[in-house]
Amino acid sequence: MRASRGKSVGLGLALVSAFAFGGSGVAAKPLIEAGLDPLAVVWLRVAGAALVMLPVAWRHRALVRRRPALLIGFGLLAVAGVQACYFAALSRIPVGVALLVEYLAPALVLGWVRFVQRRPVTRAAAFGVVLAAGGLACVVEVWSGLSFDAIGLLLALGAACCQVGYFVLSDHGGDGADRADPLGVIAYGLLVGTALLTVIARPWRMDWSLLAGRADMNGTSVPAWLLLGWIVLIATVVAYVFGVVSVRRLSPQVAGVVACLEAVIATVLAWVLLGEHLSAPQIVGGVVVLLGAFVAQSSAPKPPSGPVAGVSPTVEAELPAPRSVT
Repeated sequence: MRASRGKSVGLGLALVSAFAFGGSGVAAKPLIEAGLDPLAVVWLRVAGAALVMLPVAWRHRALVRRRPALLIGFGLLAVAGVQACYFAALSRIPVGVALLVEYLAPALVLGWVRFVQRRPVTRAAAFGVVLAAGGLACVVEVWSGLSFDAIGLLLALGAACCQVGYFVLSDHGGDGADRADPLGVIAYGLLVGTALLTVIARPWRMDWSLLAGRADMNGTSVPAWLLLGWIVLIATVVAYVFGVVSVRRLSPQVAGVVACLEAVIATVLAWVLLGEHLSAPQIVGGVVVLLGAFVAQSSAPKPPSGPVAGVSPTVEAELPAPRSVT
């Protein structure tokens, strides 16, 4: 009975995490449209979350010596790279489309395994890749000549590639005997991401007065500081922490399935709060993308020894279930 209750709590935490992550784009887009540069919004998000997570970083300071490559990889790719590309994409294409393109990452990991590492993949995994690619064609409506902003789509694809790079890096990050605490990895990843984004975004040039103003959310005026607070505290700190705890109570596979709801939540929130309506083919395509991503991820080949292709035991033990980390 206690195990069942623990799984129920874990499921609830995973749902909260998916909702929190899914709301990041909806809160960020009005700030970008109000005049904040996408990189500035990313810097505010990452730096704010890093500040909140400083006590956690101090507690796990030994990680700097034990796992520097993992911390740097997480900070550069899963934090700075993914979020910078995603938020830049939001300035050009709808939230739901950007996130669904990003969900190609599990399929792209399988491509890396097959064509770069030259390892065999299962037929089910290959089918998942085909499903994801077909779904993406519906999402971007290729029959209309790619009416979406090409740069926006490339930025969303860049976010997916950053995730692939992080998964591949973690695949070689160490064995199970040297596992790092996931909260420590996240805390230091945010610090590394903040350092990189500070150089790129140059926040000292940002118009800070915009944060004292208001942003338009589909006709509703919302305080900019409130949107930023949501992005930092809910869509980053709560989302990551709850995601980690949910994986510990569930399994990475089950938590990964729940994480797929993030794209659905983001699309629905963008529809309701931002008025970004998707067509019926796009909705169907989105469902197919998520199904393909799940099949590709869950059917990854498992060699007799060593990590699972694309998503290693190290990743599964150290981080939340593979998601868009946006």
